[in-house]
Amino acid sequence: MRKTKLKNLKVEINKALKEQGYKLKSNGFVLGNSNRSTKRSVHKLAKIERIIAHKDFIIKTSKLAKKYLIDGKNLKIEKINPKIIEVKSGTKWEDLFKWWNLVWWSLPYEHAYGRQMRFIIWDQYHKAPIGLIGLQSPILSWSVRDNYLNISWKNRDYWVNQSLSAQRLGALPPYNYILGGKLVAYLMATDGIRKKFRNKYKNQKTIMKERELPARLLFITTTGAYGKSSVYTRLKFNDEYIARFIGYTKGAGSFHIPNSLFEKLVSYLKQKKHNVKRGFGNGPSRKLRLIDQSLELLGFKNGAIHGVQRAVYLFPFAKNLQDVIQKNTRPKWEHRKVEDITTFWKERWALNRVKKDGTYLKFKGKNFVNYEMRKLRECVKLKGN
Repeated sequence: MRKTKLKNLKVEINKALKEQGYKLKSNGFVLGNSNRSTKRSVHKLAKIERIIAHKDFIIKTSKLAKKYLIDGKNLKIEKINPKIIEVKSGTKWEDLFKWWNLVWWSLPYEHAYGRQMRFIIWDQYHKAPIGLIGLQSPILSWSVRDNYLNISWKNRDYWVNQSLSAQRLGALPPYNYILGGKLVAYLMATDGIRKKFRNKYKNQKTIMKERELPARLLFITTTGAYGKSSVYTRLKFNDEYIARFIGYTKGAGSFHIPNSLFEKLVSYLKQKKHNVKRGFGNGPSRKLRLIDQSLELLGFKNGAIHGVQRAVYLFPFAKNLQDVIQKNTRPKWEHRKVEDITTFWKERWALNRVKKDGTYLKFKGKNFVNYEMRKLRECVKLKGN
């Protein structure tokens, strides 16, 4: 890479970081402040980038999204009847899942790694999506999880591969106004999810070591996007915490580096004769290492440290999870049915919320989709695509 191009690359990095709320220092960068608004801005460029990359799909599928949206005034809390639908490739459910995944969350859409399972929580009475659950293979080495469960490095892959990470988890409008996020989180911990995992992965061998592991979903981990999450706080059923707060992440990741900029960093590493192998089997940690390597060469220390520490939550499916891992005992499974969870959620959360807050009644599905389409056109216009 010529000197002039190197200078341009540094300028582009500085511009991207400043636009996302970072302050530049002599050998790195830090967030300007730690409020929620600033943390949201860190995802802005990556979010816009994903939207533009999928603009044709979003426009094409907007009619499908609009078809299965209800106005808040038509939402009858007592009649909500959720069903867990596993998303299969090539179906309308996949299109619906992807559309909402792209447009709804402030966290940008990311490609899932390794094992993955996707679910739409579907309201059978109102014929509308309540929320989404996107699960994928977890990070292999994660100190906050490993320390909590006392998992040693020697057998870490054995236990971690009997778990999943919730990459996407939450409610869609108008259900989000009535604490539908808690319902989706509850349903992720039901027997149905564990059994679907068993049916999908039984008798399968791992790719890396070619060995067959027990097709048991022992636990799921997830994080609060901007610290502790109100969705997972006090998430109890039958006097047991379904979601357990186990600590904070170190604030490392890749979303502060847009994909277009990341590809330029990879090209820079190639010209520096670095190994930039990516693809199947390398996972998300490989991307972090490449960001670290390239930014260090450009004068930035700890380039993968974005500074947004997230709260980590663990959803155990076994009552004796610690004994299963430490003593290799047989799991004593939790048994949670969709019907029981739903009844509890309505009485404990939803009905109490609507007594205090009727905001959900103002939501209009058609207006929401039209608003998202206007935002998309503004993004495309802004980037000149």
